[in-house]
Amino acid sequence: MKALLTTLDPAAPMAVRDVPDPEPTPHQALVAVKAFSLNRGELQSIVRNGVGWIPGQDIAGTVVRAAADGSGPPMGSRVVALTDELGWAEIAAVDGHRMAVLPDHVTFAQACTLPVAGLTALRCVRLGGAIVGRRVLITGAAGGVGTLAVQIAAHSGAHVTAVVGRADRAAGLREMGAAEVVEGIESASGRCALILESGGGASLSAAVQRVEPHGTIAVYGNSSAAESTIGFGDFRGAQNARIQSFFYFTSEPEEQFAPDLALLVSMVANGSLKPVIGAEQSWSDFTTVAEALRSRRIQGKAVFRTGP
Repeated sequence: MKALLTTLDPAAPMAVRDVPDPEPTPHQALVAVKAFSLNRGELQSIVRNGVGWIPGQDIAGTVVRAAADGSGPPMGSRVVALTDELGWAEIAAVDGHRMAVLPDHVTFAQACTLPVAGLTALRCVRLGGAIVGRRVLITGAAGGVGTLAVQIAAHSGAHVTAVVGRADRAAGLREMGAAEVVEGIESASGRCALILESGGGASLSAAVQRVEPHGTIAVYGNSSAAESTIGFGDFRGAQNARIQSFFYFTSEPEEQFAPDLALLVSMVANGSLKPVIGAEQSWSDFTTVAEALRSRRIQGKAVFRTGP
């Protein structure tokens, strides 16, 4: 089969090459991958993991061999799946409990945007508890997680403030459910019951000034790679608020992956969640699209099709 491998060549960091087919364990199915999406964190993993590594966590395709132990969807099922790695290939071995069956009218491109970004958005919003009528602030709102989190929080009845880095990144966020769209967290007024924070540095420090007493700041990233300065006194206006770190793979039990993926695809199917796909290309165009994502010229998710 063919797969997208790391090369460590700055001009072309990934290349399609022939590799052996995967050998599944008894609890893994083989999935013919039709589409996968790229996460910003994977751009760093590509550099760190040496030559010949196959990345890939977010995939969608068709089960061509069911798991031998009977777990997971049967052969022929259209599925969305979450893998640790090795997903950027024509065939991937996937644990049965990390897949969900797709409704007929949910496309592979839509589905593959959901595992990492969708689970992060869904589970971070859950950290706010009952948010009907309460204020939720989302930094990085134009990104893959942000565009989904805005919709999920608004669908849950929250008053959503969407924070973007540039004015041109604000397009469509009000249509997704944001009540307010601001450029930079410093422009956000009032205090919020829940803040989804991924900027780090000054953005996280500013979030402490905007969370309400007993509120929650869910920290799921640090795109600025900067350190934050936070002191006890910063919480005088937000007494007993908490900063909650979030890592999606360990955020809930393993057996919760399939139900949460099924929930996300059901929301896509009923129209309450619309993945934003800023680019959809063949995996042969990886370098160009990855650079556009890195420089924040893509709103939402970047999706790739296997093959031409």
